[in-house]
Amino acid sequence: MSEGIKKFAAEFIGTFVLVLVACGVAAVTGCNGAQANGAYILTALAFGLVIVAMAYSIGNISGCHINPAVSVGVLINGGMTVTDFIGYVASQFLGAIAGAAVLRGLIGTELGLGCNGLYDGSVMKSIVVEVILTCIFVLAVLGATSKAQNSHVAGLVIGGSLTLVHLLGIYFTGTSVNPARSFGPALLLGGESLSVVWVFIVAPMIGGIIAALIWKCLWNGENA
Repeated sequence: MSEGIKKFAAEFIGTFVLVLVACGVAAVTGCNGAQANGAYILTALAFGLVIVAMAYSIGNISGCHINPAVSVGVLINGGMTVTDFIGYVASQFLGAIAGAAVLRGLIGTELGLGCNGLYDGSVMKSIVVEVILTCIFVLAVLGATSKAQNSHVAGLVIGGSLTLVHLLGIYFTGTSVNPARSFGPALLLGGESLSVVWVFIVAPMIGGIIAALIWKCLWNGENA
């Protein structure tokens, strides 16, 4: 198996696990952004812990992006080719769809599959929230992976950062910060979730691009 195929397979598997497990926790615990209860905390932790688990299992193969917003940040900063970027994003979306399909097969659609929703019914508010949270998260990823000596703790930092943005973002939109994570469940659930999923594709990608541009301005490669 070629190195490229291995990377794409790793991204598929990682995104599959993220959607199945983390979105699954959100669905089966009845996570509701309006209630800061145990389900809220468990969902935030689930997303972060999946990233930690995948970082230390597939990270050496693909870098464990499992998120198109992370991949676009890496692309802008010269960490991958356009061809790899396309392959990563395609693998991430396919993995998310597969994860959502398995989740739907297990629990049906009544629990919502962990889909995102507009905050206060507002597209603009939701975009602002998702752009800011994604920017924070992708900045953390770029920073944690900027030095080789950080590799033993990068997974923990990135997982902790994803947990952090979920602790705030679940209240507003359910927290996407990941177009693939949002698209898979929305596609399998359909209805209103699918009609607004474009917000959770566009906004995280904008946030990832902004984070990459900020990082290019701040980072001095001589300090690597």
